[in-house]
Amino acid sequence: MRHAGPTDLMMRIIGTGIDMVDVRRIEKTLDRFGDRFVHRCFTVTERNLSDGRVRRADSYAKRYAAKEAGAKALGTGLDRGVAWRDIGVVNLPGGRPTLQLTGGAERLLAQLVPAGYLPKIDLTLTDEYPYAQALVIISAVPDISAQDGSST
Repeated sequence: MRHAGPTDLMMRIIGTGIDMVDVRRIEKTLDRFGDRFVHRCFTVTERNLSDGRVRRADSYAKRYAAKEAGAKALGTGLDRGVAWRDIGVVNLPGGRPTLQLTGGAERLLAQLVPAGYLPKIDLTLTDEYPYAQALVIISAVPDISAQDGSST
């Protein structure tokens, strides 16, 4: 049995994705489809955050771009069992955004992460009206809790 060496325990990039959305397109979609669009594409957490914003469409546009970028980083787009609400933008305790994956997206990510590693999702959001952009990097980092400290 081969044991992991120092070079085996490095971070591995699983995928990257980037997406840009025209906020005006989201404004028109919200005007035309309203709650139907919002409930189809966004999690409850995302809806609560975005609906409380003065520039509601900007908030939804950033999250929409993040979902697209996340799906690209998974290597599937919104296909192969990955649905819009399976990818949700959440904030870490310090406020930094990241993606929370559920359903098909979570299952796919589990298949992509090598044994002995944990997934890490980095998300950067930016906007300058009329555009919103997101960059996602999905990596696998060593699961140090799984290492028992023994060497042979």
